[in-house]
Amino acid sequence: MDFGFDARTEKLRARLSTFLDECVYPAESVHAAQVAAAGDPWARSPVLEELKAEARTRSLWNLFLPDPRYGAGLTNLQYAPLAELTGHSPHLAPEAVNCAAPDTGNMELLAEFGSAAQRERWLTPLLDGEIRSAFCMTEPEVASSDASNIATRITRDGDEYVINGRKWWSSGAMDPRCEIFIVMGKTDPHADRHRQQSMVLVPRDTPGVTVRRGLTVFGYSDAPHGGHAEIDFTDVRVPAANLVGDEGAGFAIAQARLGPGRIHHCMRLVGMAERALELLCRRANQRIAFGRPLAEQGVVREWIAESRVRIEQARLLVLKTAWLMDTVGNKGAHTEIQAIKIATPAMAEWVIDKAIQAHGGAGVSQDTPLAALWAQARTLRLADGPDEVHRASLAKRELRRWP
Repeated sequence: MDFGFDARTEKLRARLSTFLDECVYPAESVHAAQVAAAGDPWARSPVLEELKAEARTRSLWNLFLPDPRYGAGLTNLQYAPLAELTGHSPHLAPEAVNCAAPDTGNMELLAEFGSAAQRERWLTPLLDGEIRSAFCMTEPEVASSDASNIATRITRDGDEYVINGRKWWSSGAMDPRCEIFIVMGKTDPHADRHRQQSMVLVPRDTPGVTVRRGLTVFGYSDAPHGGHAEIDFTDVRVPAANLVGDEGAGFAIAQARLGPGRIHHCMRLVGMAERALELLCRRANQRIAFGRPLAEQGVVREWIAESRVRIEQARLLVLKTAWLMDTVGNKGAHTEIQAIKIATPAMAEWVIDKAIQAHGGAGVSQDTPLAALWAQARTLRLADGPDEVHRASLAKRELRRWP
């Protein structure tokens, strides 16, 4: 395994770092002020559109897609350090370079499983950053950590499918530019448990679609991910051509979508932890308490040293996972994908927590990015599968090795 960055990656890292320093970090306070002035936590900010335009002029766009027909053509290992950098400013940088969830996963899904017509109608404007999308899988009435529980019905009626059900935590749906929902539901409740589900494309303006409310994350709108919504689908009719892939393939498609999504989250989490550690060190050097800098307090030095160790451990595991995905495929990297999904959010949560503690009251206020970073890291211990499900699955795989 060679995790050294090649020449192309180094050039992109330098270009992206400059973009963050010159454009993104100065825009963070501007973005917050513009959203506050709009009076809508999910409002679009003009400065974000300016960042997107600037990113395109710098050729920092669609870095996540390995297929050169649609994206930059980078491997997972090449993309990892770039995604980490965007994690330094997760509320702006990922969308600024068109690498924000859930659109990344939805674009990958359409690129791999969508028909030519579906790609032309929906993938192209997503690649151009003209619209956003939502992924509708989780439901309030069932334990959705087991995706086979999904109860929304998708029924064939002639040349149409009829959708009935309720979804929530539908990432992306609160963004005013969200135009397409990817909806998972059951087409055949009597089939094998992993062949009951299918996915269909539902335009947002389809009759019968009702966005009931936006859901906050620890009080935050989570606007970087387009917000999360609770949505009713009542006798919603779409053409049969809106089926993604084949009937009964929904569960497999969901798993194919979630693998890259999980590592992308973990890549950004390493960057979030790095941002927190930087803020912790700056605070420790500058803040005087009881007659000396915090940096001279033993407990603070312990936090800093332990943070560096944990970040490096997580980064190496993420890079190994990216390398495996590139060399043996997502299935071959299944164990490592689960391992990073368990370890990386917990690592970032711990590091950010220590940075908050060093900042005192400022750490939980809007005056630093730390509170929002912590909320995002803590949420990712649930998103794309809770820790407990990944631990149980990982343990089963280990037990099978030693009958």
